[in-house]
Amino acid sequence: MEFSELVKERRSASKFLTDVSITEDELNEIFNEVKYAPSAFNLQHAHYLVVQDPELKAEVFEAAGKQYKVKSASAAILVLGDTEAYKSAPEINEGLLHLGIMSKQEYDHANLDVKAFYESRGDVFKREEAIRNASLSAMLFMLVAKDRGWDTCPMIGFDPRRIVESLEIPDRYVPALLVTIGKEDRGSRRPRGYRKPVSEFVSYNRIRR
Repeated sequence: MEFSELVKERRSASKFLTDVSITEDELNEIFNEVKYAPSAFNLQHAHYLVVQDPELKAEVFEAAGKQYKVKSASAAILVLGDTEAYKSAPEINEGLLHLGIMSKQEYDHANLDVKAFYESRGDVFKREEAIRNASLSAMLFMLVAKDRGWDTCPMIGFDPRRIVESLEIPDRYVPALLVTIGKEDRGSRRPRGYRKPVSEFVSYNRIRR
């Protein structure tokens, strides 16, 4: 569908058809497009943890307050932000060095600059950056999924500490949001909620008081 139509057709599904599965190949096709999401310094902070195993999915269901959308979804996907993404700058920039796009001096300076940028701003900034960039990626994930015929729902209603413990997530990753994916059960779908007109959420030059 046209992009404008795709944006309008994407809805947050509150209920999914329970007899639909999504394969690893289908998910990887989505992720193969999601990898083009923007990220600061091209550090690609987002990490996706796809949960389909019934026992682990039950843990996520419990951590999400037993919301039915988690139970009925084909998969529950935890979108994580990597607080140590800046440490991968040398590896990420290496291709530009080998292609001659960066000189060795430019390569070294770029990597040192990224390291200093993050470390000088501290842990709170690293956490905020991880969530910001993971959220950018997650929005693209939902659009790509919709383009491929899948429905999603972004969720913040879960206990991050419980999920981190249940899924044994390393400390460097911070949960940004949970995204359920599947085929929406439209039987109880409500009309789309009110959307503000542009004049109510856009200001130019200064915010009106």
